Amino acid sequence: MSRRFSLLALVGAAAVVAAVAAGHTGSARSATSATPLPSSSCGPIVYKGSGTPDYIVPSDLPLQGAIRHQTVQISRAMIWALQQQGWKAGPYKIGYQSCDDSTAQTGGWDTAKCATNGRLYASNKSVIGVIGTFNSGCAKIIVPILNRVKLGMVSPANTNPGLTKKWDPGEPQKYYPTGVRNYARVVATDDIQGPADAMWSKSVGIKKVFVLNDKQTYGFGVASSYRSAAKKLGINVVGFQGWDAKQSSYEALANSIKASGATAVFLGGIACNNGAKLMQDIKAVNPKITLQMPDGFSDPGANGSVANGAYISVAGAPPSALTGAGATFVKSFGKSVGAVPNPYAAYGAQAMLVMLQAIAKGGGDRAKTTSGLFGLTVTNGILGNFTINATGDTNLTQITIYKQNGKNLIPVKTLVPGANIIG
Repeated sequence: MSRRFSLLALVGAAAVVAAVAAGHTGSARSATSATPLPSSSCGPIVYKGSGTPDYIVPSDLPLQGAIRHQTVQISRAMIWALQQQGWKAGPYKIGYQSCDDSTAQTGGWDTAKCATNGRLYASNKSVIGVIGTFNSGCAKIIVPILNRVKLGMVSPANTNPGLTKKWDPGEPQKYYPTGVRNYARVVATDDIQGPADAMWSKSVGIKKVFVLNDKQTYGFGVASSYRSAAKKLGINVVGFQGWDAKQSSYEALANSIKASGATAVFLGGIACNNGAKLMQDIKAVNPKITLQMPDGFSDPGANGSVANGAYISVAGAPPSALTGAGATFVKSFGKSVGAVPNPYAAYGAQAMLVMLQAIAKGGGDRAKTTSGLFGLTVTNGILGNFTINATGDTNLTQITIYKQNGKNLIPVKTLVPGANIIG
């Protein structure tokens, strides 16, 4: 897929990634030991340790569009974590670059940009590990590119099961052309999140639900797992349909939902895919319908006021329930951003700490750093105590249901789905 990008879009993207670095840490030191990734995709190297960095750990996130506020905060949380470690992984000095996988035209992650970024990381010998991506579809493009050069990636947010588990045809093997894994994540997957959402639907008395998906990897996956679990729990799924992110009106779809008799609608997808407009049209036709969404709608700013009262799931315990290092993060990082951190900020910081632990263990070697991600144990981490198994998944399976209230997500209930509804 090829696209032409205007000079204005490139300048805008560069300004965003530069703002990530400057907004939280002040000016960065000049770094000459590590070769920086290009400004067409990434901000400058951020490093405030002694001397110059030995290696770079970039993040790959969509920094333009509706969820920009959320992803910028995740990036700053990674910087916070690196700063807490003195800009080091064992004896190695680590710099950071914030890279953008979105475009102004798409207003979210872009397939061509993901592929370009993947090639940049793979070819730059200073890059010893990558933190990302935010969107599962983008990860499915980047992971195979990095796999060929034994470069590891840790995601703070990908939830599509197929990246690590048997899911769609050919998954997950097709993402690992060398036959050796190079991808891990610190977040629970949608075969767990969807059932947790269905459990919540059942608990609040929803008997008929209409399930939507945004036709993307993540959205279709979480919508499918929700539908399956809802049926097992005795909820009548009266519709399962995709929405077009480029549509100007969803009135016809909203009328279909109302005619189905559904008292709730589950929106499997991301807010960037015209989510606010979709919710507005659904609510305009049926103001009393309950809105329920997965973590693709975990930024209240992107959702807008139409989502007030909606139920939104996010993996893990809420920030207020974190203890030890987690409580320290919420207090310290929250002070730096002037707000209670978005739930995914903690995952961004933890992903960076996992990568630093693997780098220290790997002795500065790419392949050894990558292999060090698997079987890794974290004690008193920001997310608590957990392990990453041989396939790259965490053993933390909690899902928290939040209720949107203005610009805040208020935690309501933390759930762990039973094996009988997972899958």
